[in-house]
Amino acid sequence: MVDLLVIGGLGVDIRARVPALPPPVADSLLVPPIDLRIGNTGAGVALAAHALGLRVALVDVLGADPAGDVVRAALARTSIRTTLADAPAGTRRSVNLVDPAGRRMSLHDPRPWSGPAPFGEAELAALVAEATHVHLSIMDWARDSLAVLRTATSISTDLHDWDGENDYHRPFARIADLVFVSDTRLGERAAKEAAELAPRTVLVTGGAAGATLHTPGVPPTHVPAATPPGPVVDTNGAGDAFAAGVIAARLRGAGILDAARYAARVAAAACTHDGMEYPDGLLPRE
Repeated sequence: MVDLLVIGGLGVDIRARVPALPPPVADSLLVPPIDLRIGNTGAGVALAAHALGLRVALVDVLGADPAGDVVRAALARTSIRTTLADAPAGTRRSVNLVDPAGRRMSLHDPRPWSGPAPFGEAELAALVAEATHVHLSIMDWARDSLAVLRTATSISTDLHDWDGENDYHRPFARIADLVFVSDTRLGERAAKEAAELAPRTVLVTGGAAGATLHTPGVPPTHVPAATPPGPVVDTNGAGDAFAAGVIAARLRGAGILDAARYAARVAAAACTHDGMEYPDGLLPRE
């Protein structure tokens, strides 16, 4: 048995530090060393949950390429259990531009999946049956497997910067009990969209502005962002760490509001570290 099964979302991040966002228009800029490391949303949730002490499994497609080797090496440094299929299009990758305040802009190359499902229904069903909770990344191949994934005991998903109109995201939300979504594109429509996702619990995240918890039958509740325990280095992955914190706290019996407050501390701590491979003791477990 595992505590958490993460579906999809592996890739690499190519991190470049820039003097400002957006960067100045120029033929070239001298920047600090550019790093290539494990990244993308599924990796962020899995690595943060692992750092919080959960037993984690992860299922995804991954390229047989140097980028995929970076991901495999990072996962091999953990006890995360992986089930991986070959991705003919190669490993997903993102170029993350990070400014001196730790804010980032991500240029994402999704390497779309094409062809038959990478995992058989029986194989996926067996993995789901072994997990207490399943977290869905909004990957293309996973969307075609939702009929199997909906058999999970409890499910969460992150719609990221959904605009409330793109129908691609809705099937993921429909089978989830807990939905995370950024307010970046929703803006003032966030409360309306959260209400339309009822009876699901929805956490609308706003970065440094904190999050808003929408629970059926209860007025929206603001969850303030926590104060980072050190200088902010990199906000990439903070939202994934927040999701992992909520999931970990809920699995340990916390109510949803306490879980969200705890997750805010987890996300704040994650911002003080460069990358998603968190050292022991960085993310608060209590």
